[in-house]
Amino acid sequence: MARTRRAPEQFSLSFLDVICCGFGAVILLLMITKTVEPQIIEASTVNLEGRLAALQEQLFELRGETRVLNRDLNAKQEQLSEHEERIAILRGQLASARSRFDNLQVQSSANLVINNQLALARQQLTAEMERLLGPQYQVKNQLIGGIPVDSEYIIFIIDTSGSMFSYAWERVLREVENVLSIYPEVKGVQVLNGDAQYMFSSYRGRWIPDTPARRKAIMHNLRGWHRFDPSNPVKGIVTAIRTFYSPDKKISLYIFGDDFKGGSTDEVIDTVDRINREDAQGNRLVRIHAVGFPVVVQADPSQQASGLRFANLMRELTHRNGGTFVGLNDYR
Repeated sequence: MARTRRAPEQFSLSFLDVICCGFGAVILLLMITKTVEPQIIEASTVNLEGRLAALQEQLFELRGETRVLNRDLNAKQEQLSEHEERIAILRGQLASARSRFDNLQVQSSANLVINNQLALARQQLTAEMERLLGPQYQVKNQLIGGIPVDSEYIIFIIDTSGSMFSYAWERVLREVENVLSIYPEVKGVQVLNGDAQYMFSSYRGRWIPDTPARRKAIMHNLRGWHRFDPSNPVKGIVTAIRTFYSPDKKISLYIFGDDFKGGSTDEVIDTVDRINREDAQGNRLVRIHAVGFPVVVQADPSQQASGLRFANLMRELTHRNGGTFVGLNDYR
């Protein structure tokens, strides 16, 4: 009996081997992947923790800096409020000062006109008295505004310190011009500061001729004349008397200042008494006048004492040396 043949199988053993090898490779890959992955995750975790710690540290630093900046900002805001309040006060003072300045300008112009009129009247009266009484007649009391104006030579001793130059210099210029206006014509002029420094070094130890051109030059140079000055006029007074006194000359000193920072006022008075001694008739070698500018009294209340010392010193000094002390109500 003939044997029938089987039909061939669709899947052979070789195919199953290939399939098993493929699954085995996949399983092997999964095992390798699972073995390496925890290391990568662990390393990433360590790096992230380090960065997080660094960021937290920066955050703490920024918070600390923020506190400091907030504290500084609060302090600056307080200072700003104080400055704004101070500015408001100063603006009010400036408005008041401008109002006073405008009033003083009007008064100063009126005073200048009056001074010129008085000077002209004095000249006319002098000429008329000489015509009526003769050229040998001596006027007993030549006063304008309480200031004797019988001198033939005048010396200005001006405080050129910072307080005077910074605050009162425009008023100084006006007062020098006012003094010159009450002396329409003199034989000589000189200008020093309290430290005995000459305005014109070429006229050191010599009189400046009194001419309209020289007066104009004095006012021009005085506008920018800012030199060291100890706020003590003693050196200037002593130098002026010792250098320029002559028995045949009538000389007046005009001291301009705002404060006195020297030693004892009694020592100053004694020193001037020894230099500017009296003659047999009780007359001093030179007259001493003074004009007080209330700079430190008004602008800097902490320095009022030195301003009052200057006023007291000048009042006594002018009284003892045949002159007049004029205390201004305002330095502007």
